[in-house]
Amino acid sequence: MKHLKHTFLVGILTILGLAANAQFNIHGTITGADGKMIYLFDDEDNYADDSVFIKNNQFNFTIKKPNKERVYALILGENQYPMLLIPGSDPALTFTATEAEFPIAQSLTTNEQTQAMQTYQKLFRPLVNRALNLNIEAARIDSADESGKEAFREKARVFSQDVASTGKAFIKQHPKAIASVWMLLNELRNRLEPDDFMATFYSLDKSVQDSRYGQMAKNYIAQLQGNALNVTAPDFTQDDVKGKPVKLSQFRGKYVLVDFWASWCGPCRQENPNVVKAYEKYKNKNFTILGVSLDQDKNRWIGAIRQDGLNWTQVSDLQGWNNEVARQYGINSIPANFLVSPDGKIIARNLRGAQLEKALESLIK
Repeated sequence: MKHLKHTFLVGILTILGLAANAQFNIHGTITGADGKMIYLFDDEDNYADDSVFIKNNQFNFTIKKPNKERVYALILGENQYPMLLIPGSDPALTFTATEAEFPIAQSLTTNEQTQAMQTYQKLFRPLVNRALNLNIEAARIDSADESGKEAFREKARVFSQDVASTGKAFIKQHPKAIASVWMLLNELRNRLEPDDFMATFYSLDKSVQDSRYGQMAKNYIAQLQGNALNVTAPDFTQDDVKGKPVKLSQFRGKYVLVDFWASWCGPCRQENPNVVKAYEKYKNKNFTILGVSLDQDKNRWIGAIRQDGLNWTQVSDLQGWNNEVARQYGINSIPANFLVSPDGKIIARNLRGAQLEKALESLIK
C-alpha cells in the first residue's frame, strides 16, 4: 500500500484509486506567498497531481471531481503541513490565507465537509506546535540522563492523552464529517485502546462509516478483532432460519460461542459433533451457541442444521463469503469461532475439539 506523505500531524492513510466526473475549481489567495510554488496532492500516491507558482498572491487549480468523498492536500512551498480539502457537490473552493498562518484560512467558501476539515486543522494547530517543541526537547536529552528521559516520557504521555481527548471531542461534535474518520485513522489509531477505537468509530454517522475512509477503519477493526482478546464483541443483527432478526447482544449475561460454519464446509461438519457435545453439557449452565452460516442455499443450510443436530440459534444472510457478520469480524476461513463472556468480551478464539470443553470447564463452575 502507498501513503500520502504529508498528513496533518503524524498519521498516514491507506489509499484507493480515483474515480472522477465533473470539475472542481480551487482558488486561493495567500498573502506573502508571491512567487512560491504550491502543490496539489490526492491520496493516491506520493506525487503531486499539479503544481503552480503563486502570482500576485493568487493561484488556481482545476480537478476532476471524484464520485465519492476524497481528501486532497495543498502544500505550500517547504511547509510540511497541508491544507486538507474535500471536493463536494459545490463547484469550487475559494479561500484567503497568509503564508505565516497557512494551512489555516482567514476565510473559506466551500462545502461543509471541507469546513469541518478546516475546523479540525485549527483545533490541532496548538498540538502540532507542541509536537514540534517535544521533538526539539527530545533531541537535547543526553542519552545518560535517565531522570531527563523519564520526565520527557511523562510529557509525551500527557501529550498523547491530550491528542486523544481533543480528537474524541471533535468526533463527538462532528459525527457526519469525513474529517472525523480521517482524524480517527491518522491521529488516534495508535492512541486509543481497541475498544475505544471501535466505540468511537461506531459513534459516527452511517454515511461516514460507509465512506472509503470508513472502510479503511473497518478493515483496521477487522484486524484487531482477528487477533485481540478481552475486547468487546461488536454487536450485530442477522435473521434466523424463520427470518426473525437476532442480535448478539440479546445473549448478554451468558457465555456465547459465536460459531462460523457452512453446510458445504467439510471441516465444519467434522467439528460439529464436538460443538454439539459441548452444547449439550453446558446449555443449562449459562452457556449457549450462536451459529453464523456462510451458506447461500437456505435449504442446504437448514438441512445441515437438522442432520448435524445443531439445536441452538442459527443466523445467516445467505451471502456466502460476503456474509456481513463474517466480514465485520474479518473471518477468512472456516470453521472459526470466538467465545464471548457474559459482559460481552471476546475471551477465546478458535476452540476446537476438547479445547472447547476444557475452556468451558474452567469458566463455568
